[in-house]
Order: sequence, then structure tokens, then C-alpha cells
Amino acid sequence: MGRIRYLFIFAYEQALSCIFPVAIFGALAVTKFVELPLPRYDVLLIWCLFVQVILVKTGLETMEEVRVISWFHVIGLGLELFKVQMGSWSYPDEAFTKVWGVPLYAGFMYASVGSYVVQAWRRLDLRFTKMPNPIVAFGLGIAIYFNFFWHHVWLDLRWLLIALIFLAFGRSIVSYKLDDRRFEMPVVLSFFLIACFIWLAENIVTFYNGWAYPDQLNGWAIVDLGKLSSWFLLVIISILLVAWQKRKLEYETT
Repeated sequence: MGRIRYLFIFAYEQALSCIFPVAIFGALAVTKFVELPLPRYDVLLIWCLFVQVILVKTGLETMEEVRVISWFHVIGLGLELFKVQMGSWSYPDEAFTKVWGVPLYAGFMYASVGSYVVQAWRRLDLRFTKMPNPIVAFGLGIAIYFNFFWHHVWLDLRWLLIALIFLAFGRSIVSYKLDDRRFEMPVVLSFFLIACFIWLAENIVTFYNGWAYPDQLNGWAIVDLGKLSSWFLLVIISILLVAWQKRKLEYETT
């Protein structure tokens, strides 16, 4: 029974950490089938702003966490603007709040990932051991982000980067607290599990036309499993961003 209790605690904490993503999924579902007075993507932007305010007002997110999440907006929108221009995916619906083919609500899709990471970090009291040197870790993070752009110009280095990740983080462990007990997991495994979760979420989002890949423009199709590698890499950037902001905050308060 003890293991079942811890499983329920883990599921509960994960559910609380996923409030922002779930709120976006719900809005995507509703706005696909309900007639709206404004373009759909504009309504989604208003809804995302509303949810962000509610999370802060209710104490589910702190202002420090919002400042961390703001980086996800910046990095995410930069990636979106480039990828849409390159034809990697598109936003087929019209909107007033669309810039170069990208609706501004898209930044909240990345912010929702950031929201999950910062909340799970706090709720589960995440602690990392045997991590690589910060210069190595953040160097890899920069290289990963750069490759999202670079592979359109020349070689796609993702598999080399994944190999380097296993070398750098292969011994790293993340521990998390459930009630009165701590559990451990290899960091690389945690990266993969989160990537799987995001891939499943991506299928939900594309089903509700949040965005569309080229092969989904004539009808929904399951997202290519190859996207798992992209999300695996993006998760690492997310973890490193949160770690950097937390370290910066600790430095400012000491």
C-alpha cells in the first residue's frame, strides 16, 4: 500500500504542476468547436494571460517563477518565428495578434512547459547530484538551441548533441521528495520521460489545430515519433534555464 500512496502523491503533485498546460489544452478544445466573437488565436492569447494572472493571484506560481517563465516566452517566440518562416509548421487560423505568421499565444505554449518545470521543481523539492560542470552544461544548452536553427542551413547535429548529453549527464541523478521520503532517478531518464509527455501533449494540441505540421494540413495525423528527439533536447534547455535562474536568485539573495 505504501507504494500506491506514493504513486498517488506523485500523480497529485504532477497534476498541480500541469495546471497551465491543461488550461491551454482545455481552451484549444473549446475554441475549436465554439463560435467566438474574436479570432480563435486572439481568444487563446487573452485566455493565457488570464490564466497566468490567476496562477499568481492564487499563489500557485510566484513572481520569481513568472520571471523564469518569461525566458521561455523569449526563447520560444524566437524559435517559432524562424521555424514558421522555414515551413517546419504553421498556424492556419487568422488572428489580429499574429506576427510573421506566428500568433502571440504561441509563446505561452513554451511558457506552459516552463510553468510545469518550475512548479514541479518546487513541489517535489528537486535536487541534482553528479551534474556536469556548469560551463559544459550551459555550453551544451546553447549548442542545442543553436542547432534548431543551424540544421536548416547545413548539418543536423542533434544525434551528436544527444550523444554528448549522455556523456555529460550519464552519471547525473535527480532526487525528488514525496511526503516523508526521497526517491532518485537518472537525470537522462527524467529528460526522456518529460519529452514523452510533451510529445503526447503536442498530439493533443495539433489535433485541436493549435498549430499544424505540413503533413497535417489536409487532416490530422499523429506527430512523427522523431519529434521526441527535438523535445528531449528542448527539455534540457528548459531544465538549464530554470537552474540558471534559481542559481541567479540565490546569488542575489545572499
